[in-house]
Amino acid sequence: MAREIRSIVDQNSSRLAHMKPDEVSSKETPDNWSKKEILGHLIDSAANNHHRFVRACHNAAADFPAYSQNDWVRIQKYNESDWGDLVELWSAYNRHLSHVVEHIPQDAISSSCNIGKDHPVTLAFVVKDYLRHLRHHLNDILPKQA
Repeated sequence: MAREIRSIVDQNSSRLAHMKPDEVSSKETPDNWSKKEILGHLIDSAANNHHRFVRACHNAAADFPAYSQNDWVRIQKYNESDWGDLVELWSAYNRHLSHVVEHIPQDAISSSCNIGKDHPVTLAFVVKDYLRHLRHHLNDILPKQA
């Protein structure tokens, strides 16, 4: 899974960096996120999951708060941020997460994580779900390749 995160970053950082400012800032409706805000959401996801990955490795992930994604995006004003800075932060954070995932001890992969829900999941599930979520939102941001 660590290799997959690195591959996603390697394949998409340059594509993201070359997107036009008007393309990444525009919103279809005031309630929809711009591409900047979606990338900001992915940075928030990396930050939240970073905590989960590390804490699950020492059995301290039994009770995480839910993540209020709209509030996080609204408060941080991602649409007013520099696109290049966001791409750089997203890339660096995911490279670090790749390193963290690569070094998860085998005995921790089944550790329990409870993320604001009634039923805990394993750390393995959280990592796989992070990858699914990352791919999903990159498909929202990046233009389709021919």
